[in-house]
Amino acid sequence: KPDKASLNKHCWSVTCVLFLAYFAMQVIYARRKYKISPPETKGHPEFERTFRAQANCSEYFPIFISLLWVAGIFFHQGVTAACGLLYLYTRLRYFQGYAVAAQGRLGPLYASAWLLWVLLGLALTGLLAHFLWP
Repeated sequence: KPDKASLNKHCWSVTCVLFLAYFAMQVIYARRKYKISPPETKGHPEFERTFRAQANCSEYFPIFISLLWVAGIFFHQGVTAACGLLYLYTRLRYFQGYAVAAQGRLGPLYASAWLLWVLLGLALTGLLAHFLWP
């Protein structure tokens, strides 16, 4: 029987995969809408913004999921889950804002970066507490 931490990691992994799939599907729809065949990445500005937003979100997900797992295991699952949900929300807003206009990404970009720093702080605090003060 899997433990609670293992189940939580799997739920978060599936959630992240669904987010990444959503972002990838938006690129596919933009390719069809503007008739841009792979491997092309240039074309209509809306396609280019959608493509960049998807790539940027994909680049940060390994960092996010790693910090989320460590903070959830070593710090506190509830606090970590709240930060994780906020992060996913800000990345969704980032994606949606970037697809409309490049400036639309800035607010959510700063918020998601701040949340990654918070998760890093939680993970480090949890690790230090675990290994230095058992």
